[in-house]
Amino acid sequence: MIDLTPNPEQMALSASHCADQNILMPTFAQMKDPAKIPAAVADELKTIGLWDTHPRNLFRITWKNEPVPNGGSFGGVNFIEIPRALTGVRARIFALVGKWFPTGAHKVGATYGCIAPQLATGQFNPLNQKAVWPSTGNYCRGGAYVASLLGCESIAILPAEMSSERFEWLKTVAGEVIATPGCESNVKEIFDKCWELRSTRDDIVIFNQFEEFGNHLWHYEVTGRAMHEVLQSAMGPDDRFAGVALTSGSAGTLGAGDYLKAHYPSSLIAVSEALQCPTLLENGFGGHRIEGIGDKHVPWIHNVRNTDMVIAVDDELTIRMMRLFNEPAGRDYLQEQGVPEDLVNALDLLGISGIGNVVSAIKMARYYELTEEDILFTVLTDSMELYTSRLRELNEERGAYTSSDAIRDYEAAMQITTDYTLELRYPDRKRVHNLKYYTWIEQQGRELDELNRQWYDFHRYWDREGLADRIDRQIEEFNALIGEQR
Repeated sequence: MIDLTPNPEQMALSASHCADQNILMPTFAQMKDPAKIPAAVADELKTIGLWDTHPRNLFRITWKNEPVPNGGSFGGVNFIEIPRALTGVRARIFALVGKWFPTGAHKVGATYGCIAPQLATGQFNPLNQKAVWPSTGNYCRGGAYVASLLGCESIAILPAEMSSERFEWLKTVAGEVIATPGCESNVKEIFDKCWELRSTRDDIVIFNQFEEFGNHLWHYEVTGRAMHEVLQSAMGPDDRFAGVALTSGSAGTLGAGDYLKAHYPSSLIAVSEALQCPTLLENGFGGHRIEGIGDKHVPWIHNVRNTDMVIAVDDELTIRMMRLFNEPAGRDYLQEQGVPEDLVNALDLLGISGIGNVVSAIKMARYYELTEEDILFTVLTDSMELYTSRLRELNEERGAYTSSDAIRDYEAAMQITTDYTLELRYPDRKRVHNLKYYTWIEQQGRELDELNRQWYDFHRYWDREGLADRIDRQIEEFNALIGEQR
């Protein structure tokens, strides 16, 4: 799944580089349990801002950061419960909160999961190679940020139609920013740019989130474990964990569903996508406005055989809910409908894809007729901090948001139905899996034998047992080399 073959000569050179830059690397164990972080590192973090470009912020790649912008420590898992007054369903819906990662999105974790094994083994040379981060938004932001913390240069690639906040911030961190044609649906254009870079430059390493198993593994180990901890503390003796509802995107976050299904075998994994680009549901295509969930293909790291349901979400509903959650008239109306004031004030924790994830969970709850004894989990990748320009654009396009708009949009949220859903039979799963052929075998040069092993040798291919521990041992060895260089 991940090559851990060491290159001792390059490891020594990279360790010297990290020593010069005051860099230490966190382990998976520390990201899962920050209590294992050295006390000296935790003390340093008390004087460092959450978004500061400081190497110690590598240790803030965890779901357990204190939710403050500066000098925070660690605590429990950052999550919220979204009540029936906001969902209209009986099931309890929990959501991990991504805002309290550096850069304001959990994608820093996925990027670290990709680059850390290669740096610690000496397969990536931070002195002479640039890390390339192809993305529909947050992944390239996270990659550029993590690369800067590791003292190496990066190239960020993302669609030109992504929010202006992303581009403005990227210019302060990434060495190069490349805007490819289109919106979040235009992933092939991103891949085409990667092939162009491969053919013209010999100083790059491409960390493609759609095929890098470090992305899948980080979410399996860290996100899945965080969800499991919340469930263990929140579930009563009669409660049932029903499953997760997550947008496809790079499919990395779906690894958390695999983790939870291993612990709760009856739980289900629902994968969602934009109705305007129903690739998994209808082999379709198109463009949409749910920023950050690139599509028109099935990611190589999507464990399709372990997926139980596909849900399509109308992007217009997510846009309307975004205004309802963030405009003053919308928030006032939500309180009138019984949504607790503290939650109303925290609704900016939901970015556009987070809202899409919540809609997915609502549709899943309705489809399976879940009750108060059932719990669903989803993820808020980022927050409205990255989309304030979208609210301004909507006000210019549609006019100021009024109480009448709020009434209409709240009613739409309460009437979410089970349309555009598909419970996957064995042939349905195989149909979705087979779509990988066109992207990954024909276009991207992966091996057909490996595609078949993903399906027919299912258990062995997706076996992650002990992999994070082996990576941690390699990181610990690399950190010891750094210490020797100081």
